[in-house]
Amino acid sequence: MKKLIDAYIYRESSKNIEFLILQRAKNKIYAGQWRMVGGKVKENEDYADAALREIQEEIQLTPSFFWVVPSVNTFFEAKTNQILHIPAFAAKAPDSFSPTLDDEHTQYKWISVSQISTHIFWPEQQRLMKMIATIVQNGHVVTEWVLKP
Repeated sequence: MKKLIDAYIYRESSKNIEFLILQRAKNKIYAGQWRMVGGKVKENEDYADAALREIQEEIQLTPSFFWVVPSVNTFFEAKTNQILHIPAFAAKAPDSFSPTLDDEHTQYKWISVSQISTHIFWPEQQRLMKMIATIVQNGHVVTEWVLKP
């Protein structure tokens, strides 16, 4: 069974939350779709370590604030006949952060919460992004979720 992670990069500005989304390259899985940072967990790698590695590889960010989202991205993948449970992580980016993209992505943009459903088509990803925004806006990131201060 494959092990995957999702990592949602956000920034805050005067009570507004924006998410970084990346457009997948034409020769990659999910070609042309706007998505969060994501990837596979390597053998003997923790989920959180995999998320930090993927964030660094895909956008060249070492987050100063990194936490586990208290929910998972769950969906059925017909191609492999598996129900996948993907841990979700959130990483705060500096206001001025501009990602350096890897070859898996062609462009990026910052979107507001109101733009999520216009760009993100997977219902579970939409739900998680809205959940992260609510948690951050309400100042409810619980200490036990924080993995890197």
